[in-house]
Amino acid sequence: MTATEMLLDAVDLARAAAEEEAGVESVGAHVGVHGEDEYSVTHLFEAEHAGYRGWSWAVTVAYAGEGSPVSISEVVLLPGQDALVAPEWVPWSERVRAGDLGVGDLMPPRENDPRLVEAYVHSDDPAIEEVALEIGLGRTRVLSREGRLEAADRWETSDFGPRSDMARSAPAHCGTCGFYTRVAGAFGAAFGVCANEIAPADGHVVHVEYGCGAHSQVEVDISPMVPVADLVYDDAQLDVLEDSE
Repeated sequence: MTATEMLLDAVDLARAAAEEEAGVESVGAHVGVHGEDEYSVTHLFEAEHAGYRGWSWAVTVAYAGEGSPVSISEVVLLPGQDALVAPEWVPWSERVRAGDLGVGDLMPPRENDPRLVEAYVHSDDPAIEEVALEIGLGRTRVLSREGRLEAADRWETSDFGPRSDMARSAPAHCGTCGFYTRVAGAFGAAFGVCANEIAPADGHVVHVEYGCGAHSQVEVDISPMVPVADLVYDDAQLDVLEDSE
């Protein structure tokens, strides 16, 4: 018998190892085997532990060479494609998402948050530096270039960005609308605030290429659906002409 045949035939040995590891829990049917290398394979058995749906006992058996018996190398529980597994662990400081913050909640920025830099000297926003130098005062920290790029990307891909359904069907862009109020600083080249109470983006940051049906230059054709001729004939009355002969 070849080494491969001996390894594939070691189902009972692998099951006994799985049952010993499982303890009082029963081991299910043999559901598969796959080769690890020339001298080892792994046998898979259904795990019937409560709460371990879709998991399998994986028992690796090995063959050391001629004259040696097949031995147990490793016994572990492994999740399958349909297994119930714990979600990927996320640090508590990263679990808060947009909209989670409620009244009275406090959420300090991360330590060494790359979105923020010390004001004045470290700011690369010309508008912020100009104001800070002029009055000699200002905020302790301001948005870094990374922070501005993250915000710009988030706003551009939002419901008020140029690729939204509303923007694609709009008659014109916000950049040509009288209700568009450009924001100051580095964001001003691409973003503003909508000031039209009728528009869906009223009070929101909008991309310059966003648009909606409430554009200030929208004109609606109010002409009658049925064209009216300049000359009208009244055929309600008939003029009777008598023959003079």
